[in-house]
Amino acid sequence: MERAELKRIFEAILFAAGESVETERIAKSVGCDPEEIDAAAQELMDELAFERRGIRVVHLDKAYQMCSSGEMAEYVTKTLETRKPPKLSASQLETLTIIAYYQPSTKAYVEQIRGVDSSYSVGALLNKHLIEECGRLNVPGRPILYRTTPDFLRTFGLESLDELPEIEKMQFGKTQLPEEPKEAAENGEKGI
Repeated sequence: MERAELKRIFEAILFAAGESVETERIAKSVGCDPEEIDAAAQELMDELAFERRGIRVVHLDKAYQMCSSGEMAEYVTKTLETRKPPKLSASQLETLTIIAYYQPSTKAYVEQIRGVDSSYSVGALLNKHLIEECGRLNVPGRPILYRTTPDFLRTFGLESLDELPEIEKMQFGKTQLPEEPKEAAENGEKGI
């Protein structure tokens, strides 16, 4: 199939969908390889950006979605009175951060890190579609596992989780005691 035709099909699918569509799904329906879809998508993305068009195609992990250009946000907002991104409380933001960096995570793991009950925050994030259930942990009680959603990526302007800023991940189960000061150890004193 010609690249121009593939771009037209890709553009029509994304426009009609109104939400993200997985690359694999498009490739199967069109009858081509996912790599061809990615190449056509990149070419279309470059054209839309170069021509400073009012729409863009964004790549979200293993899917694509059509959206309005950031330059047009003021006009779109005025015209459609679009809703603002979901506001997150400090506890919801902490919970979301833990799930994003340690996913898939259980509620118990989030609570272990935060040190407080996180039921409300997990429920609120599920309602805002920023996290989703993704199975159960194979241990007694079979707790639910949570992961972030494509809405999370879109809300925070990320293409994939690889774009999250680096953090120092915490290791649980290994307690590390601070070293004694050298001066106290040399004098035979013990730290209290």
